[in-house]
Amino acid sequence: MTDSAIRLPQPTHSTLSRRALLGQATCGIGTLALAGLCQQARADHTTPLSPKQPHHTPRAKRMIFLHMRGGPAHMETFEHKPELAKRHGTNGRNGKRKLIASKWRWQQRGESGLWVSDLVKHQARHADKLCVLSGMHTDIANHTPAMLFLHTGSFTFARPSLGSWLLYGLGTDNQNLPGFVSICPPLINGGTSNYGTAFLPSVYQGTAIGDIKTPVRNARIGNISNPRLGTSAQRKQLDLLQSINRDLATRAPYDTRIDGVIQSYELAFRMQAELPQVMDLSSETRSTQQMYGIGEGRRSDNFGRQCLMARRLIEAGVRHVEVCDEFWDQHGGLKKGHQARADATDQPAAALLADLEQRGLLEDTLVLWGGEFGRTADTGRKDLDGRDHNPKGYTMWLAGGGVKGGFQHGATDEFGYASVSGRVHLHDLHATILHLMGLDHTELTYRYGGRDFRLTDVHGQVVEQILA
Repeated sequence: MTDSAIRLPQPTHSTLSRRALLGQATCGIGTLALAGLCQQARADHTTPLSPKQPHHTPRAKRMIFLHMRGGPAHMETFEHKPELAKRHGTNGRNGKRKLIASKWRWQQRGESGLWVSDLVKHQARHADKLCVLSGMHTDIANHTPAMLFLHTGSFTFARPSLGSWLLYGLGTDNQNLPGFVSICPPLINGGTSNYGTAFLPSVYQGTAIGDIKTPVRNARIGNISNPRLGTSAQRKQLDLLQSINRDLATRAPYDTRIDGVIQSYELAFRMQAELPQVMDLSSETRSTQQMYGIGEGRRSDNFGRQCLMARRLIEAGVRHVEVCDEFWDQHGGLKKGHQARADATDQPAAALLADLEQRGLLEDTLVLWGGEFGRTADTGRKDLDGRDHNPKGYTMWLAGGGVKGGFQHGATDEFGYASVSGRVHLHDLHATILHLMGLDHTELTYRYGGRDFRLTDVHGQVVEQILA
């Protein structure tokens, strides 16, 4: 053996005293206890999406937003205007535009006697579940900024979406699925910003399934399956990649995008076992699918699939789901256009309420229906068959999740120009939604750029009158 060879230390034998032996044994017991605690800590390891304690007892645990993009007319759906019918064809307030009566028949519905038009005849059967907000108003009359305002509480700066705030504040119940899903979101009018995180960590961003131009039956989420590697091999491959990502995150702690990538990879790995099954509607009975209006060639097929998928997602533990319709933007061709949108969405929306109720989910699931603004009582068109944008007064409805059913809050004036009572601004709506979900909108904040931000900015009041 050369002098440069490694020499192992030779064992030595010594006699331990009784006291030394007990001392070392005690340290060994402590080490075993520490190992047990570390193992428990790993078992109890939480992620940014783990469920979190709300500020107060929630009325609702989850939420579905039925987004009627483009602005349904309140005087054609949920706010009866008999005076408008009497003045049909006469001059409106500016003297140049003509007032237009509703083009559908109205009836009082259910035990509550809510007025609902025949345009939404399926939803009308659930009048006693609806909390109709007829005093809604917002700040902007153009689609893109109004839609951003509806989703994020701001139309001037990039802000996190409502779903992202809910995920940030509450986490989600199923770690194998996204906590926030947007089904068939629009590609324009704000696009990804409607379900984005802005300055919140990217782990809270919504996961899109398809888009507005892709029928949901053809929609897929990419990169959650591997035809070449089994689960065990994928896990080893991912562990190597994640070790590199974590090393990068340690060297660049200011870049929250890295953590978002790490979390998204982990979620994608877990999703491959569960999400395809949730998205597969074939396991639903034929009667359930028919209830949602699902069927080849039916106008309601696409939105019906979206609503049924939304029910399956929240039933599986997803916190917030948005489903999106096409455009209720009929400046002309009002009767044909609004009827087409109702044919596509009315039955599925009603089926969702019925399905949630029969499964015992409606009580703690908040459902929101509506668009980014309403429509005008008058028009400049000679054929009196169109309505323009109206942010000053419109209607949305809530159901389930701790709100009063068969209840109408607020109203616009006799023609529907502007909200005059029970006025609810979008900031108020957001504050109320957060309250119902167990969050104080003034306390749900995120520090960014030297100041605390919140969904409602410095505005918003909880609408106590609608709480059950």
